[in-house]
Amino acid sequence: MSAKIYNLELLDGTLPVPFLIRSLEDSVDEYGGIAEDPHRHQYYSIIWSITATGRHVIDFIEYPIEPDHIFFVSPSQVHQVFSDPSPTGMVILFTPEFLQQNSIRENFISGLKLFADRNETPPLFVNKTTISHLKSFAGEMLKAYQSNDDLKYESIGAYLKLFLIECNTRCDLTPETNTQKLEVGRSLVQRFKDLVETHYQEWHQVKDYAAVLNVTPGYLNEVINSAIRSSAKDYIRERLILEAKRISLFTPNSVKEIGYSLGFEDPSHFSKFFKTHTGLSLQDFRTANPV
Repeated sequence: MSAKIYNLELLDGTLPVPFLIRSLEDSVDEYGGIAEDPHRHQYYSIIWSITATGRHVIDFIEYPIEPDHIFFVSPSQVHQVFSDPSPTGMVILFTPEFLQQNSIRENFISGLKLFADRNETPPLFVNKTTISHLKSFAGEMLKAYQSNDDLKYESIGAYLKLFLIECNTRCDLTPETNTQKLEVGRSLVQRFKDLVETHYQEWHQVKDYAAVLNVTPGYLNEVINSAIRSSAKDYIRERLILEAKRISLFTPNSVKEIGYSLGFEDPSHFSKFFKTHTGLSLQDFRTANPV
């Protein structure tokens, strides 16, 4: 039997409540059924496959869906789920505002190695022991969500944090013996990522970020490469390409308009930049990924 594509979100990409927890099969039935197009959202998604199989495409990279896999999708990421029939699992959705309202700091989420803000979001595989813990936390969230308790969201926030901490401990972390160096590196990497997210449309050079971070471009490249196995230059470039892909799918803007919005004053320069690093012209990319 052929695979089906399920849209787990509302049509406008928003969430009608600050938090939502559902079984995967209920989400499929209630939130749009079959959807043939990639989509993006304005909130965090956790998609936990218990027995589901298929494919999950996140920011144009395809990952297999297998039992005991958990996907973490950040706001603004483009994704598409190809699930085989009768999937079982769990979907947890929550807004950035939900985190704020329940005293979960923004840097708590950014400090986890779960939600990515760029185009590499592999699933987390969890073993049977971890599954038992996660089912307990998810069960408490579901019980609170279905209750009429005045403090239901505070309770959900506490169990959500425990759920995420348990998942984070199962991530493969690169060991580092020098804790001082590790903390300095983490701080610099996070500050660099935050700056890229804020300024990638206007700052295309590593030296621009290095100047603000008060380090040399060479040192910044060294730290970034050590942390994420990618140079600072490549990180900036990949962020620009990712946004170009997102805009091309979700707006009718011309190549010139897209390039200009990303800080390229010369349309031919932008076209060459995109094709050099993707192997496709922007128009060819649009044709290959119709929405």
